[in-house]
Amino acid sequence: MYSESSDGESHDAAQRKIPPASSMLWVRNLRRFIGSGAGLGSEALMELETKRILLDIFREKQQKSAEAGTIPSFYKKACARIKPEEGSISQRVQRLAKYRFLKKQSDLLLNADDLDAMWVCLRENCVIDDATGAEKMNYEDFCQIASVCNEQIGPKCRRFFSPSNFMKFEKDESGRIAILPFYLYVMRTVSLTQARIDMSELDEDSDGFLQPHEMEAYIRGLIPSLAQLRDMPSAFVQMYCRIAAHKFFFFCDPHRRGKACIKKVLLSNCLQELMELHQETEEEVTDTEQAENWFSLTSAQRICDMFLALDKDMNGTLSKQELREYADGTLTEIFIERVFDEHVRRGKSGGGNSREMDFESFLDFVLALENKDTPEGLTYLFRCCDLQGRGYLTTADIHSLFRDVHQKWIEGGNYELCIEDVRDEIWDMVKPADPLKITLADLLACKQGGTVASMLIDVRGFWAHDNRENLLQEDEEPEEE
Repeated sequence: MYSESSDGESHDAAQRKIPPASSMLWVRNLRRFIGSGAGLGSEALMELETKRILLDIFREKQQKSAEAGTIPSFYKKACARIKPEEGSISQRVQRLAKYRFLKKQSDLLLNADDLDAMWVCLRENCVIDDATGAEKMNYEDFCQIASVCNEQIGPKCRRFFSPSNFMKFEKDESGRIAILPFYLYVMRTVSLTQARIDMSELDEDSDGFLQPHEMEAYIRGLIPSLAQLRDMPSAFVQMYCRIAAHKFFFFCDPHRRGKACIKKVLLSNCLQELMELHQETEEEVTDTEQAENWFSLTSAQRICDMFLALDKDMNGTLSKQELREYADGTLTEIFIERVFDEHVRRGKSGGGNSREMDFESFLDFVLALENKDTPEGLTYLFRCCDLQGRGYLTTADIHSLFRDVHQKWIEGGNYELCIEDVRDEIWDMVKPADPLKITLADLLACKQGGTVASMLIDVRGFWAHDNRENLLQEDEEPEEE
């Protein structure tokens, strides 16, 4: 019975058609599992993923190359900055657009009559402080003066009478500000804006930087308006502009790229020092006091006379032997050698004795020595003192540098001193972060970097430090009298 049934079922199964393997669900799932890579080992998976990523990168590069052509995309911006041809339509359009923009900005500035009218408005609408006698105004007066100035001068002065400007100034217990600082702020803003416009007009490529000849042209245009330079001989104008412009590049172009950023020039003390020449000189002002201003006519003539006096062979450059006579020969031999190593370019002939200091390098040299306390001057001198070029000074460097000062000190008939004591004193003055070396940052941070540099390169500088107490007393005595 059971056997009959079993034989019948097997017969029915044999008659039934067997489906192909591809139609079976488990086969399809297995193939999908293997094809996705999920069933592979970790190494095989990594290789698959790497190939996929590299293929995507290759396709992306091919697409970018096709879009950019043969030139990489990062050259596109540089190509756009190519100066248009002289006389081309593109150049004319650029010059016209620049001229109109600067003209519009110039028309928005207050002129001399507008500033005088503003000063009259300020004085007529202020109050006198009973305690100090100073002329002051509160915020209500400030708004009232703004309305009066707007009627008399026009909307050009409106930007100076904003609430934020009022809050910039120091206020007394009644909330009032003095009118003089506010007026000086207006004058300085107008002056700097006008200077920015004038410099931008001279910026031929409109990149925000001035080249030496552009800076000289700006200074040449200022000379007629500077009271202390009106009597300058016409033959000396070119040399004066060269000397004056060099100070801007010494302080505003520290990397010596041959161009100074206009923003840095406007914010530098050099421009303020130049603008001081607007003031009429008084009879009591001596030549020594005028010479303290680099931009004065006296100072420029002093620099030229100094260079000519040192140039014994009259070849237009200074040799090491000639430069040793600077400052009556008080500078050390090793310092002069290092100046030529670090800051003087070798001559075109390439000979060993062909390196001489030209007038431009001499200006850098003088500016560094006369501005030792500034970061720019101290950087110049530190490179000379860094005998090994390592970026720091060791006790051995200090000993080598001061040895020449010590020799000149003894030759001058002074008392004997111990080099190690001076070295320890310098270390105490600087207090370096690393007790084994002194860096430029240490000299700048200690606020005595200029004094330390003078002690190491100039016997007169060391004498001034050694006699600082006596010199201080001499300065105080005339005040007491």
